[in-house]
Amino acid sequence: MSDPQTVYGWFARSADSFTGHPALEVDGSRLTYGELRALAERLAARLVRAHGGTPPARVGLLTGRSVTAYAGYLAVLRAGAAVVPLNPEHPPARTATIARAAGLDLLLTDTPGAGDGLGVPELAVGDPELAVVAGDPAPAVPFPRAAADGIAYIIFTSGSTGTPKGVPILHRNLGAYLEHMASRYGIGPDSRLSAAFDLTFDGSVHDLFVTWAAGGTLVVPRRGQLLSPVKTVNDLRLTHWFSVPSLISFASRLGTLTPGSMPTLRWSVFGGEPLTLAAAREWQAAAPDSALEVLYGPTELTISCTAYRLPRDPADWPDTPNGTVPIGTGHPALDLLLLDEEGNPADSGELCVRGPQRFPGYLDAANNRGRFLPPEPHHPDDGAPPGDLHWYRTGDRVAVRDGGLVHLGRTDQQVKIRGHRIELGEIEAMLRERPGVRDAIVLARLAADGEPELEAAVSGTGCDADALYAALGDRLPPYMLPRRIAVLERLPLNANGKIDRRALLAELGR
Repeated sequence: MSDPQTVYGWFARSADSFTGHPALEVDGSRLTYGELRALAERLAARLVRAHGGTPPARVGLLTGRSVTAYAGYLAVLRAGAAVVPLNPEHPPARTATIARAAGLDLLLTDTPGAGDGLGVPELAVGDPELAVVAGDPAPAVPFPRAAADGIAYIIFTSGSTGTPKGVPILHRNLGAYLEHMASRYGIGPDSRLSAAFDLTFDGSVHDLFVTWAAGGTLVVPRRGQLLSPVKTVNDLRLTHWFSVPSLISFASRLGTLTPGSMPTLRWSVFGGEPLTLAAAREWQAAAPDSALEVLYGPTELTISCTAYRLPRDPADWPDTPNGTVPIGTGHPALDLLLLDEEGNPADSGELCVRGPQRFPGYLDAANNRGRFLPPEPHHPDDGAPPGDLHWYRTGDRVAVRDGGLVHLGRTDQQVKIRGHRIELGEIEAMLRERPGVRDAIVLARLAADGEPELEAAVSGTGCDADALYAALGDRLPPYMLPRRIAVLERLPLNANGKIDRRALLAELGR
């Protein structure tokens, strides 16, 4: 049996036990555990050859929802490297910024030429090449074994200074997560789990390795299918679903979320943004045989750090002050601490977390400033790199209610749009860089459908909203683009001389 001390080891152990069972279904292709392992190992050998015969340290994965994406993720890990997921739908300038910050040695893609301009050697393996790779001889030279303290993957999140920041997650961080989560959902060879998240979203890591650690089948919907969740669940015969709650809204607006409409589901898990009790009731009625759970946690704490499972009977569901499902209690290996505005332990305040899932610090150490607390929170921070006992400040305000935690909002201007974490300061910084812009502000407000959307306002001379929008589009992914940019003579200020966000919202709403 394989030893699951590394992320690839968790998959390899299942490949030993479930060799002939399906591991992956994507775009009409179906691979067993044995076939997926063989393909991943041959791809890993090609990665090493493409890097001049020595194992690369960090490999960018620039792919769509293809076999190359999922086999490639395993291949990078098998080669002893860290995976840096990249999104082909993001602007090339943003991808280039991330590639430089990550220090990529190599790029694996399913589209030849996709990495042009990145300055990184490219290995392109599309569908036609996969059959050739599968026919390669089995690698004769053993691959290097990744260390538990080695980086497994790096996710780049929005940064308030205007530049994405890299979050490295170690093999031991993800191992600690899987120790708790792999057996949580009754997954086995007859389980079919959704892969709803893009690889640049850390929910995808849950999809991959919670599935593969327990012998289930990862079923990858096409992007368009995700807009019709009920049809997707039924067409793909899914038993487990994991997505952002926003997809419930899509299903509801389609009129497909009818009672009993998803009979195959055994588990429904939501994360990435708050789940309202109203949306949960609608989903539960449509999937009456499914347990329903909420996962909460920032990328820095390895996917999730708390969980709340709703009682089977909606009559027993909690009543929360903001109408959202609680985020529950911390995973067993983690320490959780709530601090009020004075930094004192309290029943309501900013959530701070430490434990084996906590990342070691940002790729750029400058981003650590203000994000960690010393082991004893009242002690002064000496600026030293965070040790294992340092607390990570999530920036989320939570309160204890009936033994669990309820999410109450943020201590800063970070927002979530369809589960994507967005620092409004990143967009504002880019707007302020444009000629003629004196000041800029970005706000999140609820649209008519109840989902949040972004609006921006700038002041200055000679500013053109269309030109500003085009400039942002060259650097930001679609989910970070404001719905509109208003050019104002001046931005309203409050008595303290700061931009009055409430007054600005009222002005933009006219």
